[in-house]
Amino acid sequence: MPVLLVLIAGSFACASSSGGSPSDSTSETSSSSSSSNSTIATSARPAYGECPTAAFPDLRSTSAGAGYAPPDVTVSCSDSELTVTSNDMISYTFVPKTPNPLSPQNFTWKVPLKPIKAASTTSIENRLGTLGFTVTGIAIYGPTEGPMPAAEAFGDPVANGILDLCGGHTGPQSDYHYHTIMYTDSACNFETSQLVGYAIDGFPIYNSVICLDVSCTQTTLAKSGYTKIAESRSYVWKTYAYSGGTDPNTLDACNGRTESDGTYAYHLTPTQFPYIIGCFVGTATTQSGRAGAAMPPMQGQNQGPPPGPPVQGQTQGPPLN
Repeated sequence: MPVLLVLIAGSFACASSSGGSPSDSTSETSSSSSSSNSTIATSARPAYGECPTAAFPDLRSTSAGAGYAPPDVTVSCSDSELTVTSNDMISYTFVPKTPNPLSPQNFTWKVPLKPIKAASTTSIENRLGTLGFTVTGIAIYGPTEGPMPAAEAFGDPVANGILDLCGGHTGPQSDYHYHTIMYTDSACNFETSQLVGYAIDGFPIYNSVICLDVSCTQTTLAKSGYTKIAESRSYVWKTYAYSGGTDPNTLDACNGRTESDGTYAYHLTPTQFPYIIGCFVGTATTQSGRAGAAMPPMQGQNQGPPPGPPVQGQTQGPPLN
């Protein structure tokens, strides 16, 4: 295994392939390295405005197990927009972590090829639903669960142990989605590319490798700038606060940074809140069809809002656990 991947893999407490949950850790190691093969860190990392077709792996020979449809993902671009269609099927054995089964979906995501930063960031606090998608065609959610059960209302699915080995589970429409992404586990099919997916504002989501120079000969691992300030199984946004930091690997409040080439990207911090996205830096595009549909309530659910003032762009949905 290349040196850089060994470094990355050694920095996370990944769950075993038997279907355990990702570990809950607030101290992910960040290390610097000099890579003799910079293509490891920069492979399938498209230039700004470039159509990223090469970054989407062909996983049609895999499936979630006997009787499950294989992943089916298509990618196309216009001069200004990236379009991805997916049946939202995973490429590794399905391990139920919720009462919901797994079945194919009909998702189409459209995001700008040349995203720009908005005048201000947009909160995703208690926002339920799609915040992005992976290069393997799976929906990305935030670090928040639904309002039920009451003891875990709007809690942290990572800390509460309801995710599979890759960081996902199924929702009430049998739809699979990630709350974190354990990209160093080979079963999850993210090890060969630094690009993991896109947020719906169009900005890319990279793994934890940070290139400290344009040629990516010097690298380090991303570190969340959030600090745990309380112990609670509910209301995760009251459990953590953004404290920042001066280290070059400490990410901003949206869990991203300005890269060495001047572009912006989000980075994974798989065992550190907020795991994938902490807020939107750009303007989130409105998705249509199944990808933008409101999440249906589960039978008997109370759909009351969380305490506190409403959040711009906030959507409420059913419990996923």
